[in-house]
Amino acid sequence: MREAQSLVADTLSATVNELCLKFGARKTAFALFLAVWRRHQEANQTSHLSNRMRQDIGLPDGEDVCKLPVWNFKAW
Repeated sequence: MREAQSLVADTLSATVNELCLKFGARKTAFALFLAVWRRHQEANQTSHLSNRMRQDIGLPDGEDVCKLPVWNFKAW
């Protein structure tokens, strides 16, 4: 199975090179940025849940939750 998959799949650099040749570097980079951004937005968000639903799944009430995103903390 692995041998069949390796024959079909191109390397990442070859695929990106083909996309750049077909659509241009700017459009390819922009599409990559959008894909990463959409993936970032797909993270499970619990902020829209009511306190009752949050308690049902074992989360604290909405008022007790820290509002700062994780990526704002710096490693000391």
